[in-house]
Amino acid sequence: MKATKSPIRAVATWIRRQPPKMKAFLAVVAGIAALLFLKMVVEDHDNLFVAAEAVHALGTCVLIYKLTKEKACAGLSLKSQELTAIFLAVRLYCSFVMEYDIHTLLDTATLGTTLWVIYMIRFKLRSSYMQDKDNFGIHYVVIPCAVLSLFIHPTTSHHSFNRICWAFCVYLEAISVLPQLRVMQNIEIVEPFTAHYVFALGVARFLSCAHWVIQVFDTRGHLLTALGYGLWPCFVLLSEIVQTFILADFCYYYVKSLVGGQLVMRLPSGVV
Repeated sequence: MKATKSPIRAVATWIRRQPPKMKAFLAVVAGIAALLFLKMVVEDHDNLFVAAEAVHALGTCVLIYKLTKEKACAGLSLKSQELTAIFLAVRLYCSFVMEYDIHTLLDTATLGTTLWVIYMIRFKLRSSYMQDKDNFGIHYVVIPCAVLSLFIHPTTSHHSFNRICWAFCVYLEAISVLPQLRVMQNIEIVEPFTAHYVFALGVARFLSCAHWVIQVFDTRGHLLTALGYGLWPCFVLLSEIVQTFILADFCYYYVKSLVGGQLVMRLPSGVV
């Protein structure tokens, strides 16, 4: 007698058989549905941004658990952690001089744990660090973000240096995960804790993007003018969307592996 598939596996099998264009269309539909769901369920949409930072902090805690339990950092990108520390430090500075709220506390906690992860990889667990796989040049990320922030930044009443720093951390956050994706692309096999961490980043990016998109609709576009004029408001939204789509492909394969009961992810060539 033929065993019946669970509805989730049946849907996953159907999606897997679809052509790339159909998969892209389904991803867009799923994203819109998720946005509508969050808009209806979450009363205070500012909480979405708080949730995004909390999920990021939770993902970093997963890394800490991995490093303390396994005593190894194989599969982790030191460069991604360093980029994360840079944009968090800059954002924390902006938070102190421009506004002080719960985001400041969350960023402080996340920065502290990220610095601890960097210390462990660079000094305590150096022997297991895959330096040859972590070959993404961070200057290809930092320099373009710095140059772009000089020309496209908020036009608010704050000091120009603070506005440039604000833009820099927004741009850098959007692509800070690229070195980690390069490591996973090089090794093609992702162990559970690293996969959980990157998936948490994907969820955090989506919640942050949802916060901005829903706020724009709630204020009927007035939020964009509150951020300033010129190209900056568009680039804020673009940065949020870019960082969400960068991790979307990985999150798909993560969920696929989870549904299939696979503890170790195997990424097809060219996924990330």
